[in-house]
Amino acid sequence: MASKSDQLLIVVSILEGRQFPKSQRHNLVVQAKFDGEQLATDPVIHTEQPQFCTELAWELDRRTLHQHRLQRTPIKLQCYAVDTTTSAKECVGYIILDLRSVQEIKQAPKWFPLLSSKYTKLKPALLLTMALENDTKQTELTPEHFKAKKAPPRHGSPVLSSLLPEKLVAVLKEDEGYHQIGLQDHCTDFFVLSVTVAFATKLEQLIPSTMNLAREGSDFFFYYALLGNDITSEPFQNLMSPSFEPERASVRIRSSDPVLRAFLSQQPSLQVHLCCGNHSLGSTEVSLAGLAKSSVDLQKQVATVEGAFILQPPNRAKQSLPVLPLELQPTVGVSVILRRERMPHLLYLLLLKRATTPPHLKESPIFRPPHPLSSPFPTPAQRVRLTACRKKLLHWLSLTQLVGAFSVSAPKIAIPSSSHHYCFSMDLRSIRHLNLGFTVSCMLRYAYQFFGSAAPIMTNPPVDVKRNMEVFLPQSYCAFDFATLPHQLQDTFFRVPLVVEVWHKDPSTRDIFLGTASIQLSNLLTAEKSRFLGPEGEQHWRQTFSERIPVLKAHGTNEKVAELSYVTTLEDLGLVKVQEIVVSESSKVQCSLCGAPPEPRETLEYRAALELEMWKEMQEDLFDDQLKKKELDHMQALAEEWKKRDREREALVKKKVFEYSVLEQQLQKTLADLEKRERQLAHAEMEMQRLQRELRAEHEFSMRELQESSRRLREDCAHQVELERSRVRQLEEERGRQQQQVGKYKVLEKEYQQFREQQSIRPEIRLQSEINLLSLEKVELERKLESTTKSKLHYKQQWGRALKELARFKQREQESAMTRLKKQQQELESMRLRYLAAEEKEAVKSEKHELEDLRNELNRLKQQEDKRPWAGDSSGPAVSPNESADDHLSRLLEERDTLLRTGVYTHEDRIISELNRQIQDAMASAINQVV
Repeated sequence: MASKSDQLLIVVSILEGRQFPKSQRHNLVVQAKFDGEQLATDPVIHTEQPQFCTELAWELDRRTLHQHRLQRTPIKLQCYAVDTTTSAKECVGYIILDLRSVQEIKQAPKWFPLLSSKYTKLKPALLLTMALENDTKQTELTPEHFKAKKAPPRHGSPVLSSLLPEKLVAVLKEDEGYHQIGLQDHCTDFFVLSVTVAFATKLEQLIPSTMNLAREGSDFFFYYALLGNDITSEPFQNLMSPSFEPERASVRIRSSDPVLRAFLSQQPSLQVHLCCGNHSLGSTEVSLAGLAKSSVDLQKQVATVEGAFILQPPNRAKQSLPVLPLELQPTVGVSVILRRERMPHLLYLLLLKRATTPPHLKESPIFRPPHPLSSPFPTPAQRVRLTACRKKLLHWLSLTQLVGAFSVSAPKIAIPSSSHHYCFSMDLRSIRHLNLGFTVSCMLRYAYQFFGSAAPIMTNPPVDVKRNMEVFLPQSYCAFDFATLPHQLQDTFFRVPLVVEVWHKDPSTRDIFLGTASIQLSNLLTAEKSRFLGPEGEQHWRQTFSERIPVLKAHGTNEKVAELSYVTTLEDLGLVKVQEIVVSESSKVQCSLCGAPPEPRETLEYRAALELEMWKEMQEDLFDDQLKKKELDHMQALAEEWKKRDREREALVKKKVFEYSVLEQQLQKTLADLEKRERQLAHAEMEMQRLQRELRAEHEFSMRELQESSRRLREDCAHQVELERSRVRQLEEERGRQQQQVGKYKVLEKEYQQFREQQSIRPEIRLQSEINLLSLEKVELERKLESTTKSKLHYKQQWGRALKELARFKQREQESAMTRLKKQQQELESMRLRYLAAEEKEAVKSEKHELEDLRNELNRLKQQEDKRPWAGDSSGPAVSPNESADDHLSRLLEERDTLLRTGVYTHEDRIISELNRQIQDAMASAINQVV
């Protein structure tokens, strides 16, 4: 038989809850605390029946478990309601689990009600189970390894499970432009899965000290694979402040809602790598399980997984690297969005049939699955090819238009002749009068598609805003150049306001949306116009407007949370000069010349010569400018490269200094821990010796008490035996007296016979009457004698059974007293006193009963003797027992029982012994008086 494992896991499974109130702005979190270690579940939606489905585990050995059970160490579960807006936590109740009830056998889950619950009317409860499991791991775990492990995912409905295969795959339909997941007949809905790499910070922490960046190349990029397609971001060079355009990669999926959720739950996490050449400097994993949540309705909502994810260097487990603080961790901002495609399916097929693929893109890897790469990341050449193809595709898509036909032949877009060139600029100056209870890391964001760009404009970096202070926003100026008709500009500005969103950027969690400020651009059109001259002396107009507007709280309320100050400017730069016109290949441009004779300076030859001379001078100037520009570019490139290398070296030095300082702190902490542990061991050894001495003294004291108790018990038993013997002797004496009475009856019977013989000489009639009378008396006396004999026999039998029962009772009480003596020594004296008092009371009751029986029997015999005809006529009625003697005996018995019930006196005390002696004397005197 195999021995049990010494390493155990205490596993607490938190399955679900019931009778909780529904709250849309709160999440529920359960925190469990045991032996100084605290674990928590993932936040779940605050519904009536929240689904936690989480297991929390603690590792310990059997000896530690035994100590915790002796000390009755509890496991405390606290349920918190977390505000999704302010992240404030509020305890709504707790549960205490008894560690002594945990077993290695798996038990059925039980409902535990929340104690001190905030929701008193509903009485919420959690479905929990607790079990012991053998820990098969051989490695020693540190406290940071104690993490909650999640429960296995639940299976879907039986009908859906029967339709789904064990492994779902995404099949590329290259001709139709989507991936098919599931059966084609049942899965007809279209979805769009998008991945965006938005930003990155602290990337210099990932540069290895042994890596030569000049040899590998100075370009950095992000790489990930989306449904088998290799995706790379635009390359960038500066790791200190990485600057790259956020790119979104999207794939179309044809499937159904449950099948797509099952497919995403089977998929591994999305791995995003920071690459330099063919090397990965760090990677992170983005779980796609959040997109498969059943609580998100894809018909109305968008499933999103986004945040700042920490990049881990490769082989982190094999390296003994120090743990950086959170603010110095390298992060990458990733957003994964799953939404249902809004474009109707028939319209998409119509566009797909009418669209024609450009000739230069037919062999592009963007339209077919990429070939497998020799290395896990694309080479620089492949990366350039992918980027170029992406740009060509975007350019080709910009030329395609929908009005009932999908045309790709038109090379340019026509601009109306009456269009004006406008320049709109906005400067978000400051924000003040914050009305929130915490410091806000403020970031502003807005977008206005009328200006020609749907990309959001954001202020960066975020600034900290506190209550009762005004903060100026950095990098908040933005200008837009666009062309439109004046009436379209006025109609749009009066109809569509510019909405500025205010966000709180939290590095640890997702960003919090605080509110919006609505800017009415129509105020700019009513502002006063000012005139200014352009670079060529042309006349332009400018309008400027500034004000402070309130920032209203989100979710449709009118509560004011802050004030925003802004300045807007609109410049009218006149009519658009360059106009692109769509013409066909057969069309020709015809010029009509004036019929008037040209002047000499206006002839074509003169103009050609003049243009040639001007072209020569311009070419010379351009050549000089190019030389100067190239020289300046080379010098600037050298300076930038030098600054870059200097910054990289400085970052590496800072990183090494920080690592050395962290290692030094860890070493000092380890030394301090060792010294503290030595002191604790010495103190524990002294404490153990003291406990041993105390236990030894306590054991000796307990042995002495046990011996003393045993001696007292033996003396009590001997005293009880002596009492029983005295009672037996008294009964024997009583039996002798009864036998004497029987002898007296026999003598009387003989006298009666003699009397009959004497009467036989009398006359016959008198003798006959006397004979009849005496026969009747004889029969009566025989009946009384038989009754007396039977009563005596019955009394003897009852007395024998009483003695046997008393002996058995005494034996059971003695065994029970010995058992209780071994288990609970402190209760021995009180138990013994109660036992003796009960026994003495029983004996007194039996003695009273016996005495009453004897008294009744003797009175009956006395009356029988008084009724006999041969008794003397002078003898009067029987004298009743002495009432004063009975009262004296009852008083003595009551006094003795009262003293014993107090618990102060025992049977060994002198006063109790004296009372027992007086009771015996009183009983003997009463019996003698009766006899």
